[in-house]
Amino acid sequence: MNEFLLIILAYFIGSIPTAVWVSRYFFGVDIRDYGSGNAGATNCYRVLGSKWGTLVMIADMVKGILATSLFLLIPYYMQDEWDRTNFMVGLGLAAVLGHIFPIWAEFKGGKGVATLFGMVVAIQPTVAVCCVAVFLSVLFLTRFVSLSSILASISFAVFILFIFNEKETLYRVFAVTVALMVIFTHQKNINRLLKGTESKIPILKHRDRKRNRRRNMF
Repeated sequence: MNEFLLIILAYFIGSIPTAVWVSRYFFGVDIRDYGSGNAGATNCYRVLGSKWGTLVMIADMVKGILATSLFLLIPYYMQDEWDRTNFMVGLGLAAVLGHIFPIWAEFKGGKGVATLFGMVVAIQPTVAVCCVAVFLSVLFLTRFVSLSSILASISFAVFILFIFNEKETLYRVFAVTVALMVIFTHQKNINRLLKGTESKIPILKHRDRKRNRRRNMF
């Protein structure tokens, strides 16, 4: 099986429209008709709840991991780290492209952040853990998934370029591209954040109720 066929297969894997299938099968609706209109985990959190949002997020991450791991089907890449990393980046990007423009869902998908993260997990697990720490920290403090995703993607570029100082040129270019791509695909979210109208996901409600009670006491 040659590289081109694996790239196509990676795109097909990324094209699996998890959010659309979950919303149709379990709720009888198309998630793209509600909330932000995106077929991704964040919109599922808002519309379907945290349980289904988490399920979709994990499934989309697995897509990225599986697609990027297709390099295992070509023994040559087990021996050459430089070529392996470059090929894994190509496979991962094909999966992300599939998630954003899924052939199985009229080419109307999500923003690709979860699939992108799965790709990073497969290529560089240590960096992935660092990005998760940034994502969860921001999410805990703000409950904005969009802001968490944007800052995690920017931190990914910072980790690759400066902290871990990765040598592969393609990987460094990829890291910067990821940050720019996530910012670009979240323009509407950024506008809502600036206007104060961005939706928060329904977590840490107990903490918020506590804060409200304290405010009402004074």
